[in-house]
Amino acid sequence: MDQIFTANRLTDGLVVYLTEAGDWSEDVNQSFVCANEDDLASYEKRAVEAAVARRIVEPYAIDVQRTAEGVRPVRYREVIRAFGPSIDYAPGAA
Repeated sequence: MDQIFTANRLTDGLVVYLTEAGDWSEDVNQSFVCANEDDLASYEKRAVEAAVARRIVEPYAIDVQRTAEGVRPVRYREVIRAFGPSIDYAPGAA
């Protein structure tokens, strides 16, 4: 299964994704999709280096599917991290 790396940016806590260039983006569709073990090992090394440099915390790989709309995480938890809450937030609404 295809995988991407995600983490939280240390400066503001936002969810970020590792790009092909080795940067971290808030947009899941800018992430580099690892399609084989060599890619996964190479990008894991980049993720760990970013954690050691204290740019991000707790990087890990997640399973994704490529769709017509772009990259979509497989697990529901990761869908929420990528696209936001599953309900509208309206404090005080009845």
